[in-house]
Amino acid sequence: MNDTTYLVPGMTCEHCKTAITEEVDQISGVEAVQVDLEAKLVRVSGTGVDDAAVVAAIDEAGYEAV
Repeated sequence: MNDTTYLVPGMTCEHCKTAITEEVDQISGVEAVQVDLEAKLVRVSGTGVDDAAVVAAIDEAGYEAV
C-alpha cells in the first residue's frame, strides 16, 4: 500500500472535506482518504492508485491540487 499527499489550498470547511473524500473514494485502488483542513492536505492510501485520477477527482469536487 502506498500513501500520497496532495496540497489543496482551497479547502476551508467540512463540506470541502466531504466533497473531496466522496470523489477520491470512488477511485479504483483507494483504501483510505484523510483530509486535514488545517494543513490543507489530502492523504490517499491504496494500491495501484492513479495519481492523475486523484487530481481529477479533487478537481471534480471543485478544488485544485497543487
